[in-house]
Amino acid sequence: MRKVAVIGVGCTSFGEKWETSFRNLFVEAGALALEDAGLSGEQIDEMFVGNMSAGRFVEQEHVGALIADYAGLATNHIPSTRVEAACASGGLAFRQAVTAVASGMADIVVAAGVEKMTDVGTGVSVDALAGAADREWEGFAGATFPGLYAMIATDYMHRYGLTREQLAGVAVKNHRNGAKNPRAQFRSEITVDTVINSSLVADPLRLFDCSPITDGAAAVIVAPLERAREFTDTPIRVLGSGQATDTISLHDRRDICTLDATMVAGERAFHAAGVERTQIDMIEVHDCFTIAELCAIEDLGFCAKGQAGILTEEGVTALDGDLPVNPSGGLKACGHPVGATGIKQIYEIITQLRGEATGRQIDGEIGMTHNVGGTGATVVCHILGV
Repeated sequence: MRKVAVIGVGCTSFGEKWETSFRNLFVEAGALALEDAGLSGEQIDEMFVGNMSAGRFVEQEHVGALIADYAGLATNHIPSTRVEAACASGGLAFRQAVTAVASGMADIVVAAGVEKMTDVGTGVSVDALAGAADREWEGFAGATFPGLYAMIATDYMHRYGLTREQLAGVAVKNHRNGAKNPRAQFRSEITVDTVINSSLVADPLRLFDCSPITDGAAAVIVAPLERAREFTDTPIRVLGSGQATDTISLHDRRDICTLDATMVAGERAFHAAGVERTQIDMIEVHDCFTIAELCAIEDLGFCAKGQAGILTEEGVTALDGDLPVNPSGGLKACGHPVGATGIKQIYEIITQLRGEATGRQIDGEIGMTHNVGGTGATVVCHILGV
C-alpha cells in the first residue's frame, strides 16, 4: 500500500446560504481545493462525494454525476461516487479517497462533502435527519436526534455526576473557538448562562447544546506521498484511518453512554498510524450535541469515562490546553452541513498543521478527526501529520 498525503483543501463559509445553490456550494469548495493544490480538473483521476440526503433537502439524487458535471469533469468521464453514511458521509468519502490512492488504483483523488439543508422547513429537516436512526424502531416512535442524545445525556449525568454547567461549558468553549474562525456559522462568544437559559429542546439539552441546520461544502485532494511535493510545499500525511459500525438503534447498544464504534474506529486509526494518544496535538470530534463531545473524548481513550466534563471545565480542551478539541468551533459553532462535516474536520486539521489557522493556531505536528453517523452506528477516524 502506498503512503498518502493531502495536497489541497477548500471550504466554503458555513451558514444559511440563501444566495447560493447546492451545486454552486460544491463547485466553490472544489475550485478552492484545486487552486490550493495548483491543479487543473484534467489531472483528477477520481472523486468521492459525501452527502447524506440531497433527495430530501433539495430533491436531487444522482449526486456523484451532478457534481462531476457542474465541476466541469463529466467530459473527462472520471469515476464520481456519492458516499452516504448519515453525518459520517464526509469522513467516509475521505477514507474512500485515501484507499483509492493507497491501493494504486488512482493518483489524484478528490474527497468532498456538501449539504444544503435550509431549503426546507425545520420539520422536514428534522425528519430527514431522523433517517440516520432506525426509522421503524426509533423514528416511528417519535424519537428525534435531540431526543436520542438527550437520553444519552440523562443517563450520563445520572451515572457520572456531570453538572449542567460542565455540559454548557462545551458549547461555551466551541463558540469561543468559532468566533476566531472566518468560515464558522456562529462567530459570537456565549456564556454558561446563555446555554442554560436557552430554549429547552429535549431535557436536559437546550438550544445551545445543539448543532445548527447549516449549508456548506468542503473538499480536499489526496495524492501519493512520493508525488505530493509536485503540488505543494506543505504536504500533510495521512498517517492512519479507522472505521467501525454498531447497531443503528440506540436501545440495542451495550451501553448508551459509550459509542463502541468510536472506541474501535479510534483504536484502528491509532494502530494504523503507529502513534500514541499522547502524541495527538489537536482533535476535531463530532459534537452534534454537547454530550457527544464529552463521550468522544472518553471513547477515543483520552481520559476515563466520566472525566471529560472536568477536563473541559479545567480548560484542558481549550485552544491553549493540553488537548485542544474542536479548534474550528466544532459542529456546534462552525456549523453542521451533515455531508460536509467530515471533510471540514480534515480541512481544519490540515489548516492547523500548515500553520494557517490565524487567530486560533495551535502548535503541533499530529491531528485527529472523529466523524459520527447517527448516534454512533458509523464512526470514521483519521490521523494526519506533517
